[in-house]
Amino acid sequence: MTNSSLKHDSLAFSLLGAARAVARVKAGTALPQALATVFDQFSPPPQARGAMQDIAYRTMRRLGQAEALLSTLASKPPSPAELHGLLCCALALMLPSDGDAPYEEFTVVDQAVTAASTDAAIAHAKGMVNAVLRRFLRERAGLLQQIGDQPAARWNYPKWWIDTVRQAYPSQWEGILNAGNSAPPLTLRINRRKTDRDAYLQSLAARDIAASPLGPFAVRLEKPVPVAQIPGFAEGMVSVQDAAAQLAAPLLDVQDGMRVLDACAAPGGKTGHLLEQADIDLVALDSDAQRLKRIDENLQRLQLNATLRQGDAAAGQWWDGQPFDRILADVPCTASGIVRRHPDIRWLRRKGDALQLATLSARILDNLWRMLRPNGKLLFVTCSLWPQESEMQAAAFAKRNGALRLQAPGQLLPVAGNGQDHDGLFYALFQKSGL
Repeated sequence: MTNSSLKHDSLAFSLLGAARAVARVKAGTALPQALATVFDQFSPPPQARGAMQDIAYRTMRRLGQAEALLSTLASKPPSPAELHGLLCCALALMLPSDGDAPYEEFTVVDQAVTAASTDAAIAHAKGMVNAVLRRFLRERAGLLQQIGDQPAARWNYPKWWIDTVRQAYPSQWEGILNAGNSAPPLTLRINRRKTDRDAYLQSLAARDIAASPLGPFAVRLEKPVPVAQIPGFAEGMVSVQDAAAQLAAPLLDVQDGMRVLDACAAPGGKTGHLLEQADIDLVALDSDAQRLKRIDENLQRLQLNATLRQGDAAAGQWWDGQPFDRILADVPCTASGIVRRHPDIRWLRRKGDALQLATLSARILDNLWRMLRPNGKLLFVTCSLWPQESEMQAAAFAKRNGALRLQAPGQLLPVAGNGQDHDGLFYALFQKSGL
Protein backbone atom coordinates (compact mmCIF):
# COMPACT_ATOMS: atom_id res chain seq x y z
CA MET A 1 0.00 0.00 0.00
CA THR A 2 1.11 3.56 -0.57
CA ASN A 3 1.81 6.02 2.20
CA SER A 4 -1.29 8.13 2.91
CA SER A 5 0.88 11.19 3.63
CA LEU A 6 1.50 11.71 -0.09
CA LYS A 7 -0.90 14.13 -1.73
CA HIS A 8 -2.77 12.38 -4.53
CA ASP A 9 -2.21 15.30 -6.88
CA SER A 10 1.57 15.27 -6.35
CA LEU A 11 4.14 14.00 -8.82
CA ALA A 12 5.62 11.89 -5.99
CA PHE A 13 2.36 9.94 -5.71
CA SER A 14 2.24 9.35 -9.47
CA LEU A 15 5.93 8.40 -9.61
CA LEU A 16 5.46 5.83 -6.86
CA GLY A 17 2.52 4.24 -8.66
CA ALA A 18 4.34 4.19 -11.99
CA ALA A 19 7.44 2.70 -10.31
CA ARG A 20 5.33 -0.15 -8.92
CA ALA A 21 3.90 -0.80 -12.39
CA VAL A 22 7.36 -0.81 -13.98
CA ALA A 23 8.58 -3.26 -11.32
CA ARG A 24 5.70 -5.59 -12.19
CA VAL A 25 6.53 -5.43 -15.89
CA LYS A 26 10.15 -6.32 -15.11
CA ALA A 27 8.77 -9.36 -13.25
CA GLY A 28 6.86 -10.44 -16.35
CA THR A 29 3.43 -8.78 -16.13
CA ALA A 30 1.97 -6.88 -19.09
CA LEU A 31 1.77 -3.15 -18.42
CA PRO A 32 -2.05 -2.80 -18.59
CA GLN A 33 -2.43 -5.54 -15.96
CA ALA A 34 0.41 -4.06 -13.88
CA LEU A 35 -1.31 -0.66 -13.88
CA ALA A 36 -4.67 -2.22 -13.01
CA THR A 37 -3.10 -3.80 -9.92
CA VAL A 38 -1.48 -0.50 -8.93
CA PHE A 39 -4.78 1.37 -9.37
CA ASP A 40 -6.45 -1.13 -7.04
CA GLN A 41 -3.72 -0.56 -4.44
CA PHE A 42 -3.48 3.22 -4.72
CA SER A 43 -7.09 4.20 -5.56
CA PRO A 44 -5.83 7.27 -7.46
CA PRO A 45 -8.20 10.02 -8.60
CA PRO A 46 -8.58 10.30 -12.41
CA GLN A 47 -5.82 12.89 -12.87
CA ALA A 48 -3.28 10.87 -10.87
CA ARG A 49 -4.36 7.72 -12.65
CA GLY A 50 -3.62 9.39 -15.98
CA ALA A 51 -0.24 10.64 -14.74
CA MET A 52 0.78 7.19 -13.47
CA GLN A 53 -0.15 5.67 -16.80
CA ASP A 54 1.67 8.34 -18.80
CA ILE A 55 4.86 8.00 -16.74
CA ALA A 56 4.80 4.19 -16.93
CA TYR A 57 4.31 4.15 -20.71
CA ARG A 58 6.97 6.85 -21.18
CA THR A 59 9.36 4.76 -19.10
CA MET A 60 8.74 1.64 -21.19
CA ARG A 61 9.68 3.63 -24.30
CA ARG A 62 12.92 4.83 -22.61
CA LEU A 63 13.76 1.77 -20.53
CA GLY A 64 16.87 0.81 -22.50
CA GLN A 65 18.37 4.26 -22.00
CA ALA A 66 17.30 4.51 -18.36
CA GLU A 67 18.74 1.12 -17.43
CA ALA A 68 22.01 1.82 -19.24
CA LEU A 69 22.31 5.08 -17.29
CA LEU A 70 21.56 3.32 -14.02
CA SER A 71 24.30 0.78 -14.63
CA THR A 72 26.73 3.71 -14.91
CA LEU A 73 25.30 5.92 -12.15
CA ALA A 74 24.76 3.27 -9.45
CA SER A 75 27.59 1.22 -7.99
CA LYS A 76 25.30 -1.84 -7.84
CA PRO A 77 21.85 -2.67 -9.28
CA PRO A 78 19.17 -0.77 -7.33
CA SER A 79 17.12 -3.05 -5.11
CA PRO A 80 14.27 -3.78 -4.40
CA ALA A 81 12.47 -3.70 -7.74
CA GLU A 82 10.38 -0.67 -6.73
CA LEU A 83 13.58 1.37 -6.28
CA HIS A 84 14.81 0.34 -9.72
CA GLY A 85 11.40 1.30 -11.12
CA LEU A 86 11.38 4.68 -9.40
CA LEU A 87 14.83 5.61 -10.74
CA CYS A 88 13.90 4.47 -14.26
CA CYS A 89 10.70 6.54 -14.16
CA ALA A 90 12.51 9.64 -12.93
CA LEU A 91 15.26 9.30 -15.54
CA ALA A 92 12.68 8.73 -18.31
CA LEU A 93 11.04 12.03 -17.39
CA MET A 94 14.36 13.85 -17.65
CA LEU A 95 15.68 12.28 -20.85
CA PRO A 96 15.61 14.31 -24.08
CA SER A 97 12.21 14.16 -25.73
CA ASP A 98 10.71 15.17 -29.07
CA GLY A 99 7.83 16.84 -27.23
CA ASP A 100 7.75 19.26 -24.33
CA ALA A 101 9.10 17.97 -21.03
CA PRO A 102 6.10 17.27 -18.78
CA TYR A 103 7.87 18.37 -15.58
CA GLU A 104 10.77 20.60 -14.53
CA GLU A 105 13.88 18.52 -13.96
CA PHE A 106 14.50 19.63 -10.39
CA THR A 107 10.86 18.98 -9.59
CA VAL A 108 11.34 15.41 -10.78
CA VAL A 109 14.38 14.98 -8.51
CA ASP A 110 12.61 16.47 -5.50
CA GLN A 111 9.45 14.43 -6.00
CA ALA A 112 11.37 11.18 -6.63
CA VAL A 113 13.18 11.68 -3.30
CA THR A 114 9.85 12.41 -1.61
CA ALA A 115 8.34 9.28 -3.14
CA ALA A 116 11.23 7.16 -1.88
CA SER A 117 11.11 8.62 1.64
CA THR A 118 7.42 7.81 2.07
CA ASP A 119 7.66 4.17 0.93
CA ALA A 120 8.89 1.91 3.73
CA ALA A 121 10.42 -0.57 1.28
CA ILE A 122 12.78 1.98 -0.28
CA ALA A 123 13.00 4.82 2.27
CA HIS A 124 16.52 3.70 3.15
CA ALA A 125 17.63 4.66 -0.37
CA LYS A 126 16.29 8.23 -0.57
CA GLY A 127 19.84 9.62 -0.36
CA MET A 128 20.91 7.35 -3.18
CA VAL A 129 17.93 8.49 -5.30
CA ASN A 130 18.91 12.11 -4.74
CA ALA A 131 22.59 11.47 -5.54
CA VAL A 132 21.94 9.43 -8.70
CA LEU A 133 19.46 11.88 -10.21
CA ARG A 134 21.49 15.00 -9.39
CA ARG A 135 24.60 13.42 -10.85
CA PHE A 136 22.67 12.70 -14.03
CA LEU A 137 21.69 16.37 -14.30
CA ARG A 138 25.28 17.50 -13.73
CA GLU A 139 26.91 15.04 -16.14
CA ARG A 140 24.08 14.44 -18.59
CA ALA A 141 25.92 15.13 -21.85
CA GLY A 142 28.86 12.92 -20.99
CA LEU A 143 26.71 10.12 -19.63
CA LEU A 144 24.48 10.03 -22.71
CA GLN A 145 27.55 9.96 -24.93
CA GLN A 146 29.05 7.17 -22.81
CA ILE A 147 26.05 4.87 -23.26
CA GLY A 148 25.34 5.91 -26.86
CA ASP A 149 27.11 2.93 -28.45
CA GLN A 150 24.98 0.39 -26.55
CA PRO A 151 22.21 -0.81 -28.93
CA ALA A 152 19.56 -1.10 -26.19
CA ALA A 153 20.33 2.43 -25.01
CA ARG A 154 20.49 3.88 -28.54
CA TRP A 155 17.20 2.36 -29.72
CA ASN A 156 15.34 1.40 -26.50
CA TYR A 157 14.79 -2.20 -27.57
CA PRO A 158 16.51 -5.44 -26.54
CA LYS A 159 19.46 -6.19 -28.81
CA TRP A 160 17.84 -9.36 -30.22
CA TRP A 161 14.80 -7.30 -31.27
CA ILE A 162 16.99 -4.73 -33.04
CA ASP A 163 18.92 -7.51 -34.80
CA THR A 164 15.69 -9.22 -35.90
CA VAL A 165 14.22 -6.03 -37.38
CA ARG A 166 17.49 -5.22 -39.11
CA GLN A 167 17.73 -8.68 -40.65
CA ALA A 168 14.13 -8.67 -41.87
CA TYR A 169 14.11 -5.08 -43.16
CA PRO A 170 17.72 -4.06 -43.92
CA SER A 171 16.79 -0.77 -45.60
CA GLN A 172 13.90 0.23 -43.30
CA TRP A 173 14.88 -0.98 -39.85
CA GLU A 174 15.74 2.44 -38.38
CA GLY A 175 12.39 3.92 -39.40
CA ILE A 176 10.58 0.91 -37.95
CA LEU A 177 12.33 1.23 -34.60
CA ASN A 178 11.77 4.99 -34.49
CA ALA A 179 8.08 4.59 -35.31
CA GLY A 180 7.74 2.11 -32.44
CA ASN A 181 9.17 4.68 -30.03
CA SER A 182 6.66 7.40 -30.97
CA ALA A 183 3.47 8.01 -29.02
CA PRO A 184 0.51 6.50 -30.89
CA PRO A 185 -2.22 8.68 -32.37
CA LEU A 186 -5.89 8.51 -31.46
CA THR A 187 -7.51 7.20 -34.63
CA LEU A 188 -11.26 6.78 -34.95
CA ARG A 189 -13.36 4.57 -37.20
CA ILE A 190 -16.55 6.11 -38.51
CA ASN A 191 -19.67 3.96 -38.14
CA ARG A 192 -21.05 4.16 -41.68
CA ARG A 193 -24.51 3.17 -40.40
CA LYS A 194 -24.71 6.43 -38.46
CA THR A 195 -22.62 9.04 -40.30
CA ASP A 196 -19.86 9.48 -42.86
CA ARG A 197 -16.28 10.66 -42.58
CA ASP A 198 -16.72 14.17 -43.97
CA ALA A 199 -19.81 14.91 -41.87
CA TYR A 200 -18.02 13.73 -38.75
CA LEU A 201 -14.94 15.83 -39.54
CA GLN A 202 -17.27 18.84 -39.79
CA SER A 203 -18.77 18.03 -36.39
CA LEU A 204 -15.27 17.85 -34.90
CA ALA A 205 -14.33 21.19 -36.47
CA ALA A 206 -17.46 22.75 -34.99
CA ARG A 207 -16.15 21.72 -31.56
CA ASP A 208 -12.63 23.01 -32.32
CA ILE A 209 -11.20 19.48 -32.32
CA ALA A 210 -8.46 19.30 -34.96
CA ALA A 211 -8.52 16.11 -37.03
CA SER A 212 -7.56 14.77 -40.45
CA PRO A 213 -8.74 11.84 -42.63
CA LEU A 214 -6.57 8.73 -42.86
CA GLY A 215 -8.82 6.52 -44.96
CA PRO A 216 -12.45 5.95 -46.02
CA PHE A 217 -13.55 5.45 -42.42
CA ALA A 218 -10.49 6.65 -40.50
CA VAL A 219 -10.04 10.00 -38.75
CA ARG A 220 -6.97 10.91 -36.69
CA LEU A 221 -7.29 13.45 -33.90
CA GLU A 222 -4.41 15.90 -33.76
CA LYS A 223 -4.33 15.60 -29.97
CA PRO A 224 -5.66 12.58 -28.08
CA VAL A 225 -8.61 13.23 -25.78
CA PRO A 226 -10.33 10.99 -23.22
CA VAL A 227 -12.85 8.65 -24.82
CA ALA A 228 -15.69 10.28 -22.86
CA GLN A 229 -14.92 13.58 -24.64
CA ILE A 230 -15.04 12.16 -28.18
CA PRO A 231 -18.19 13.48 -29.88
CA GLY A 232 -20.64 10.67 -30.69
CA PHE A 233 -18.54 7.92 -29.08
CA ALA A 234 -21.10 6.95 -26.43
CA GLU A 235 -23.79 6.85 -29.13
CA GLY A 236 -21.77 4.44 -31.30
CA MET A 237 -21.02 6.97 -34.02
CA VAL A 238 -17.29 6.23 -33.87
CA SER A 239 -14.90 3.67 -32.38
CA VAL A 240 -11.19 3.85 -31.52
CA GLN A 241 -9.25 1.73 -34.02
CA ASP A 242 -5.87 2.03 -35.73
CA ALA A 243 -5.99 2.91 -39.43
CA ALA A 244 -4.22 -0.31 -40.46
CA ALA A 245 -6.67 -2.43 -38.47
CA GLN A 246 -9.53 -0.75 -40.34
CA LEU A 247 -8.46 -2.51 -43.56
CA ALA A 248 -9.66 -5.93 -42.34
CA ALA A 249 -13.43 -5.59 -42.76
CA PRO A 250 -13.37 -4.12 -46.31
CA LEU A 251 -10.90 -6.82 -47.43
CA LEU A 252 -13.36 -9.56 -46.45
CA ASP A 253 -16.04 -8.02 -48.69
CA VAL A 254 -19.00 -9.18 -46.57
CA GLN A 255 -22.47 -9.05 -48.11
CA ASP A 256 -25.96 -9.07 -46.60
CA GLY A 257 -27.02 -12.52 -45.43
CA MET A 258 -23.53 -14.03 -45.17
CA ARG A 259 -22.50 -16.25 -42.26
CA VAL A 260 -19.23 -14.83 -40.92
CA LEU A 261 -16.76 -15.95 -38.24
CA ASP A 262 -14.52 -13.53 -36.39
CA ALA A 263 -12.03 -15.85 -34.69
CA CYS A 264 -9.87 -14.57 -31.78
CA ALA A 265 -12.30 -11.64 -31.84
CA ALA A 266 -11.61 -9.72 -28.62
CA PRO A 267 -11.73 -6.83 -27.92
CA GLY A 268 -14.16 -6.58 -30.82
CA GLY A 269 -12.91 -3.70 -32.98
CA LYS A 270 -12.95 -5.72 -36.19
CA THR A 271 -16.19 -7.44 -35.11
CA GLY A 272 -17.94 -4.09 -34.93
CA HIS A 273 -16.48 -2.95 -38.25
CA LEU A 274 -17.71 -6.11 -40.02
CA LEU A 275 -21.22 -5.58 -38.65
CA GLU A 276 -21.15 -1.96 -39.79
CA GLN A 277 -20.42 -3.12 -43.35
CA ALA A 278 -23.45 -5.34 -43.98
CA ASP A 279 -26.36 -7.24 -42.38
CA ILE A 280 -24.56 -10.49 -41.62
CA ASP A 281 -24.91 -13.45 -39.26
CA LEU A 282 -21.67 -13.08 -37.31
CA VAL A 283 -20.14 -15.43 -34.74
CA ALA A 284 -17.50 -13.77 -32.54
CA LEU A 285 -15.21 -16.39 -31.01
CA ASP A 286 -12.74 -15.97 -28.17
CA SER A 287 -11.24 -18.36 -25.64
CA ASP A 288 -11.55 -15.95 -22.71
CA ALA A 289 -14.92 -15.21 -21.08
CA GLN A 290 -13.79 -11.82 -19.76
CA ARG A 291 -12.64 -10.77 -23.21
CA LEU A 292 -15.98 -11.84 -24.65
CA LYS A 293 -17.63 -9.40 -22.22
CA ARG A 294 -15.58 -6.60 -23.78
CA ILE A 295 -16.88 -7.54 -27.22
CA ASP A 296 -20.42 -7.49 -25.87
CA GLU A 297 -19.91 -4.03 -24.33
CA ASN A 298 -18.54 -2.68 -27.63
CA LEU A 299 -21.43 -4.12 -29.61
CA GLN A 300 -23.99 -2.72 -27.18
CA ARG A 301 -22.51 0.75 -27.63
CA LEU A 302 -22.65 0.33 -31.41
CA GLN A 303 -26.20 -1.12 -31.17
CA LEU A 304 -25.12 -4.16 -33.19
CA ASN A 305 -25.65 -7.88 -32.62
CA ALA A 306 -23.49 -10.97 -32.94
CA THR A 307 -23.43 -14.51 -31.54
CA LEU A 308 -20.70 -14.59 -28.88
CA ARG A 309 -19.08 -17.97 -28.42
CA GLN A 310 -16.33 -19.06 -26.04
CA GLY A 311 -13.96 -21.59 -27.52
CA ASP A 312 -10.51 -22.45 -28.82
CA ALA A 313 -9.95 -21.42 -32.44
CA ALA A 314 -7.48 -24.29 -32.80
CA ALA A 315 -10.19 -26.82 -31.87
CA GLY A 316 -13.73 -27.42 -33.04
CA GLN A 317 -15.93 -28.22 -30.02
CA TRP A 318 -17.68 -24.85 -30.25
CA TRP A 319 -18.54 -25.21 -33.98
CA ASP A 320 -22.07 -26.26 -34.97
CA GLY A 321 -20.92 -27.76 -38.27
CA GLN A 322 -22.46 -25.05 -40.42
CA PRO A 323 -19.80 -23.61 -42.79
CA PHE A 324 -18.95 -19.92 -42.98
CA ASP A 325 -18.91 -17.68 -46.06
CA ARG A 326 -16.17 -15.50 -44.58
CA ILE A 327 -13.64 -16.03 -41.79
CA LEU A 328 -11.47 -13.40 -40.15
CA ALA A 329 -8.47 -15.05 -38.49
CA ASP A 330 -6.66 -12.43 -36.41
CA VAL A 331 -4.27 -14.96 -34.92
CA PRO A 332 -2.10 -14.81 -31.77
CA CYS A 333 1.35 -13.35 -32.38
CA THR A 334 4.22 -11.50 -30.73
CA ALA A 335 2.48 -8.14 -31.42
CA SER A 336 5.81 -6.76 -32.63
CA GLY A 337 3.98 -4.40 -35.01
CA ILE A 338 2.08 -2.53 -32.28
CA VAL A 339 4.85 -1.69 -29.82
CA ARG A 340 4.17 2.04 -29.89
CA ARG A 341 0.77 1.26 -28.33
CA HIS A 342 2.18 -1.46 -26.09
CA PRO A 343 5.81 -0.48 -25.41
CA ASP A 344 6.16 -3.13 -22.69
CA ILE A 345 5.93 -5.91 -25.30
CA ARG A 346 9.53 -5.42 -26.42
CA TRP A 347 10.77 -6.09 -22.87
CA LEU A 348 8.41 -9.02 -22.21
CA ARG A 349 8.97 -11.00 -25.41
CA ARG A 350 11.77 -13.48 -25.95
CA LYS A 351 13.47 -14.40 -29.22
CA GLY A 352 11.87 -17.85 -29.33
CA ASP A 353 8.31 -16.59 -28.88
CA ALA A 354 7.73 -16.04 -32.61
CA LEU A 355 8.29 -19.72 -33.46
CA GLN A 356 6.06 -20.92 -30.65
CA LEU A 357 3.24 -18.54 -31.61
CA ALA A 358 3.62 -19.26 -35.33
CA THR A 359 3.14 -22.97 -34.58
CA LEU A 360 -0.10 -22.23 -32.69
CA SER A 361 -1.31 -19.88 -35.42
CA ALA A 362 -0.74 -22.53 -38.10
CA ARG A 363 -2.96 -24.93 -36.15
CA ILE A 364 -5.66 -22.25 -35.88
CA LEU A 365 -5.56 -21.43 -39.60
CA ASP A 366 -5.75 -25.08 -40.65
CA ASN A 367 -8.64 -25.69 -38.26
CA LEU A 368 -10.61 -22.67 -39.46
CA TRP A 369 -10.03 -23.52 -43.13
CA ARG A 370 -12.13 -26.67 -42.81
CA MET A 371 -15.02 -24.52 -41.53
CA LEU A 372 -15.03 -22.35 -44.67
CA ARG A 373 -17.54 -23.17 -47.40
CA PRO A 374 -16.35 -23.68 -51.00
CA ASN A 375 -15.63 -20.33 -52.73
CA GLY A 376 -15.52 -18.70 -49.29
CA LYS A 377 -12.75 -16.33 -48.19
CA LEU A 378 -10.46 -16.39 -45.16
CA LEU A 379 -8.49 -13.31 -44.14
CA PHE A 380 -5.31 -14.01 -42.17
CA VAL A 381 -4.29 -11.06 -40.01
CA THR A 382 -1.40 -10.63 -37.63
CA CYS A 383 0.06 -7.58 -35.89
CA SER A 384 3.58 -8.97 -36.16
CA LEU A 385 6.59 -7.73 -38.09
CA TRP A 386 8.43 -11.06 -37.95
CA PRO A 387 8.27 -12.90 -41.33
CA GLN A 388 7.88 -16.33 -39.71
CA GLU A 389 4.60 -15.12 -38.23
CA SER A 390 3.44 -13.30 -41.36
CA GLU A 391 4.65 -13.93 -44.95
CA MET A 392 6.29 -17.28 -44.23
CA GLN A 393 3.15 -18.38 -42.39
CA ALA A 394 0.90 -17.28 -45.26
CA ALA A 395 2.98 -19.06 -47.89
CA ALA A 396 3.14 -22.29 -45.89
CA PHE A 397 -0.63 -22.19 -45.23
CA ALA A 398 -1.45 -21.74 -48.92
CA LYS A 399 0.81 -24.65 -49.85
CA ARG A 400 -0.58 -27.01 -47.18
CA ASN A 401 -4.20 -26.31 -48.03
CA GLY A 402 -4.11 -25.58 -51.76
CA ALA A 403 -5.57 -22.15 -51.01
CA LEU A 404 -5.85 -19.51 -53.71
CA ARG A 405 -4.17 -16.33 -52.53
CA LEU A 406 -6.02 -13.15 -53.49
CA GLN A 407 -4.88 -9.51 -53.57
CA ALA A 408 -4.16 -8.09 -50.10
CA PRO A 409 -1.69 -5.56 -48.63
CA GLY A 410 0.75 -8.13 -47.22
CA GLN A 411 3.16 -6.62 -44.68
CA LEU A 412 2.35 -3.09 -43.58
CA LEU A 413 5.25 -1.52 -41.70
CA PRO A 414 4.49 0.93 -38.88
CA VAL A 415 4.42 4.54 -40.06
CA ALA A 416 4.35 7.74 -38.02
CA GLY A 417 3.98 11.14 -39.67
CA ASN A 418 4.05 12.30 -43.31
CA GLY A 419 0.27 12.26 -43.52
CA GLN A 420 0.17 8.58 -42.57
CA ASP A 421 -0.08 7.00 -39.16
CA HIS A 422 -0.68 3.31 -38.58
CA ASP A 423 0.62 0.23 -36.82
CA GLY A 424 2.48 -2.68 -38.40
CA LEU A 425 0.02 -5.36 -39.56
CA PHE A 426 0.06 -8.19 -42.06
CA TYR A 427 -2.83 -9.23 -44.33
CA ALA A 428 -3.19 -12.30 -46.53
CA LEU A 429 -6.52 -13.19 -48.19
CA PHE A 430 -7.34 -16.72 -49.35
CA GLN A 431 -10.22 -18.27 -51.28
CA LYS A 432 -11.29 -21.90 -51.04
CA SER A 433 -11.78 -23.96 -54.18
CA GLY A 434 -15.36 -24.38 -55.32
CA LEU A 435 -14.93 -28.15 -55.81
